[in-house]
Amino acid sequence: MHLVCMPNHPELKSISARVELDSYSNKVLAVIKAKYGLKDKSEAINKFVELYGDEIIEKEANDEYVKEMITGVNEHLKRYKGRKMSFQELDALFEK
Repeated sequence: MHLVCMPNHPELKSISARVELDSYSNKVLAVIKAKYGLKDKSEAINKFVELYGDEIIEKEANDEYVKEMITGVNEHLKRYKGRKMSFQELDALFEK
């Protein structure tokens, strides 16, 4: 069993959890810990979530990204005289 703590994040409070890992999960976390030079398995769990979490839950957009998106869409509307933007054009505009 391991103690897991979320890192201090401006929007998140630290959360502690006691978890039981099977041997495979333990090995995966050990590899992540070693690969990224992390100090403990709590950091390895957080890294794993950072790498793969958005496949399950989409991250929330921050204010800066929303403003950038609105500006990009408004520029498109001005340039193309109000023509609607396709999903492909929108994706291309905001790929990072």
